[in-house]
Amino acid sequence: MSQGSRKARALGWNWRTASAYSSKFQLSHDRTPVSTQTSTVAATVAPASRPVALRCSGLVKRFADVTAVNGLDLEIFAGECFGLLGPNGAGKTTTVEILEGLTAANEGTVELLGQHWNTSGDRALRERIGVQLQETQLPEKVTVVEALRLFRSFYRRGHSVDEVIQTVALEEKRNARVGKLSGGQKQRLAVACALVSDPELLFLDEPTTGLDPQARLSLWDIVEKFRERGGTIPLTTHYMEEATRLCDRVAIMDHGKVIALGTPAELIESLGADQIIEFSVTNALADESLTSLPAVNHLHKRGEVYALTVAEIGIALPALLAEIKRQQSELVTLTTHQATLEDVFVSLTGRMLRES
Repeated sequence: MSQGSRKARALGWNWRTASAYSSKFQLSHDRTPVSTQTSTVAATVAPASRPVALRCSGLVKRFADVTAVNGLDLEIFAGECFGLLGPNGAGKTTTVEILEGLTAANEGTVELLGQHWNTSGDRALRERIGVQLQETQLPEKVTVVEALRLFRSFYRRGHSVDEVIQTVALEEKRNARVGKLSGGQKQRLAVACALVSDPELLFLDEPTTGLDPQARLSLWDIVEKFRERGGTIPLTTHYMEEATRLCDRVAIMDHGKVIALGTPAELIESLGADQIIEFSVTNALADESLTSLPAVNHLHKRGEVYALTVAEIGIALPALLAEIKRQQSELVTLTTHQATLEDVFVSLTGRMLRES
């Protein structure tokens, strides 16, 4: 069974059991105030007056001989889009499953909107969150409006089906069967199912994986509108441009741990450089000769490709070309680009995200 199917079954999102799930999902509507404690790590981003929507401390999750989450501490503030970035296997989805109350941690605590899972308030808490799964599997013969009516029936309050359809721009597809939707339209429908309860907190687990650029932009617009209305969004992704565009703060994960935390701009600034020079040559160059070049801060090698993190490209590039000539080598390829979150990950781990 796929990871998405397991999550869907855990939530009761199975069409055949929908009526039973609906009858169990009789929720109260108490709105418990969220905590007002503040993370010292994020104090410059979130002052003490900003409430905490989600907090976890010391999370550990083990599967057989693998520790998927290894002592994780996080605080997500109300009204922010918080990104969990990392390669496949970094522990992002396992972390989100614990935060959503779908998976129990071996160690640690989770506080969500001022409440804890596995208490008498679980049902009320579920009404206050929305969950977009990595895979949301709906019957292909069901129409968009039928699917949303089902999900709306799980909650005592929320948006109308027509409102949600308009929010995700599926008006022209309201009577189309799920099997006839494009990949981007199916993802928008999945987000619509998560939005139908008018949640305070919306979990998005790699919402744009596999989508074309236009479909990705459409989903980004939905996310931005939800945040503008004051919603809080924990978002997992391995697309660095997505995190840069959407997230107020990001935590970069690797091997179940947070290895960097801050705003996208802060993390990129931590490189101490603005530009990346990537090149390949006919004859290998000595590492020491490159790291000692003026304005070069860091060297990373990937196969035959060298990547230099540089503070001033106008100084570093002429020096590099002179060094290549001095070592009697020749350029094969040469590209430059602005430093990104991908470069931050490479600097921290020595690997590209897609290598991981």
